[in-house]
Amino acid sequence: MSENVVHLHKHTNPPAEAVTDDAAPTVLTVVPDAPPVRPVPLWVRSGRAVKTAVTHERTRSVGRAVVRHSLYTFNGGRIAARRAWDGRTGSRYERMIRAAEAAGNLEAAEEWEERLQRFRAARHHRRMDLLHSPVDAAKGVAVGAGMSVGVLVALGVVMAISTGQVADVVTPLSATIDFIALLIRIVQVVWGPAVTIGPFLALLALWSVGRKQHAAPQWALSANVRSGEGEPITPSIVVKALRDLGVPALARAIKEMGDAGASMLGPITIAGCGVEVDVTLPSGVSTNEVQSKRRKLAENLTRHEHEVFITIPQAARTVRLWIADSGALDEPIGPSPLVTDETMTADYKKGKAPWGQDLRGDAAALSLYQRHLLITGLSNQGKTVALRSLALWLALDRSVEFLIGDLKGVGDWAMFDGLATTLIQGPTDEHVIQVTEMVEGAVDEMNRRIQAPPGTTFPALIVLVDEAQMAFMCPAKDEDKRPYGGSKANSRYFMAVRKIHNQGRAVNVLMWQGTQDPTNENLPKLVREGAHTRASLALGTESQARMALGDKAVDGGAAPNLLRPGLDRGTLVVASDGITIPAGQSSITVRTHYIDDDAATAITDRAKALRDGVTTLHAIDRGEEHDPLDDIAAVIGDAPRVRTKDVLARLATRNPDAYGEWSFIDLKRVLDDAGAEPYKSDGVMVVSRDRVARALANRESDGSASAE
Repeated sequence: MSENVVHLHKHTNPPAEAVTDDAAPTVLTVVPDAPPVRPVPLWVRSGRAVKTAVTHERTRSVGRAVVRHSLYTFNGGRIAARRAWDGRTGSRYERMIRAAEAAGNLEAAEEWEERLQRFRAARHHRRMDLLHSPVDAAKGVAVGAGMSVGVLVALGVVMAISTGQVADVVTPLSATIDFIALLIRIVQVVWGPAVTIGPFLALLALWSVGRKQHAAPQWALSANVRSGEGEPITPSIVVKALRDLGVPALARAIKEMGDAGASMLGPITIAGCGVEVDVTLPSGVSTNEVQSKRRKLAENLTRHEHEVFITIPQAARTVRLWIADSGALDEPIGPSPLVTDETMTADYKKGKAPWGQDLRGDAAALSLYQRHLLITGLSNQGKTVALRSLALWLALDRSVEFLIGDLKGVGDWAMFDGLATTLIQGPTDEHVIQVTEMVEGAVDEMNRRIQAPPGTTFPALIVLVDEAQMAFMCPAKDEDKRPYGGSKANSRYFMAVRKIHNQGRAVNVLMWQGTQDPTNENLPKLVREGAHTRASLALGTESQARMALGDKAVDGGAAPNLLRPGLDRGTLVVASDGITIPAGQSSITVRTHYIDDDAATAITDRAKALRDGVTTLHAIDRGEEHDPLDDIAAVIGDAPRVRTKDVLARLATRNPDAYGEWSFIDLKRVLDDAGAEPYKSDGVMVVSRDRVARALANRESDGSASAE
């Protein structure tokens, strides 16, 4: 029989498989110069095994279980001892007194002190009774025993008379003695096992008490208890969360109060998709110490940070906690009434725009009457949709006029073509220049309105600029070297916005702006503070939140910087007197309705049907040469007739240099000369489209005849 030899050399690996005949065994030989393979030391292998065993999840689970159940029993004994001590002494009343004093409630402190005195008096009375109880008990036992024996003997006499047997006289007495002996034997039999099992039953009872109270460290608790997802909010949970917040003065005060820490809490009430509770802080604890610990408080309440909101109500030394149900804020709030109710109309002066829902689940509606508006936030958080939803509602008031500059230029405002008087869309410096001149035209219209006779009323003119940071940061300059962007006194866009903020409200010329990442460079202080309604989506820092909403709102609990970018898209923190804000708060959080482009187009179609027709300008005419009659025809558009004051406003927007100073007399002069005189319709002066078109046709025919 032959044999196959496979040599193993240094730096080579043995073959994975040796293919030979079945009859020939394979012999492995080692070349003499190959070094021997050193085995791994035993202590190394043991260490690895121990490390693997320690880090294994099953080992950890077993270790946690041992610690958890051991501490359940130990801490259960502490809880039972504490309860027994409270029942035998006045410590419970003393804790209540300290809690009332810490809360500043002297009346409650006096009431608990009276209860303590009554408890001590009753306890003293019981102790005095104990001095006489042995003698009284002995007398009672003697009298009772004598009466019992007498009754049994009398019963035996009756039995003896009945049966005629004298021995029956002692039968009841002997039966009673036998019964007592039986009880003694039962006790003797049961006593041994009871003594053996009793301690285990006592430990089981203590373990049960500790288990119900979860009396173990958080890391040792089971996974479902640690997560606490969906755990209802109770007073004890809130008190524990505050105690473990890491504020030493608060922890000491609650420790002194004991279970009476719940006296800090007001009623826990259902508020929308969560609950709300007011917490009166003990002396020495400020509200900002709790506000700054929002994340830790949320985790102590088994919630995520975005599910807990902390605000400051009017009451001194009080914080208001709103705690959402787990996962409730990740659910959509439903469609806008603008989409579901096709008969809805708007009223600029008396109505409110349906914007969304607050955290309580109540409808959040915003009044737009004579209020400048600023909405800011990080990119792609729903700023344009939130701003557009307000404009969509207001468009259903046929008297409102829009001048819109979209410096993003991706079609978010395209549905306002044919509805807005001016619609400029694009991100370039040229578009910024056009938007700046549009805003300056609105300033001219504002000045014209201001100079009107007292008592004259004007329809709302909404000057809306989306992505306004593009205008503030534009480096372009005009022929006089004046910058369009910036925040200096010669900045054209900045000064135009400031003028509208200063005087526009009184004559219903309003400035609406949407901008990203508020900073002093892309949103100057004077501009942001000129807005009556300030709203912010998710932001990056607290300093940005202060720029967006102001110090008062942020100090009062507004925190758009704590919203989750992407996840809280469309959620706004609003500071305005145009929306209902709970008493004592300076802001409110609103989850806005989402209106997509198709739904927005349907709403603008309804708004266009309410109007006579609007010719939208897509550029501001800055040419030196202009034809007034052509311009009048252009601003009238397809409408059969337009009021003269609307024609003047549109001309001023189209070419501020040429028509900014025009009055009704100037308009009438041009129309009279052309044979297209204005006339009254329903009591107001109007300009006829057909008359203007006929005048243009006649002028062209006259020009052709002259040429011939």
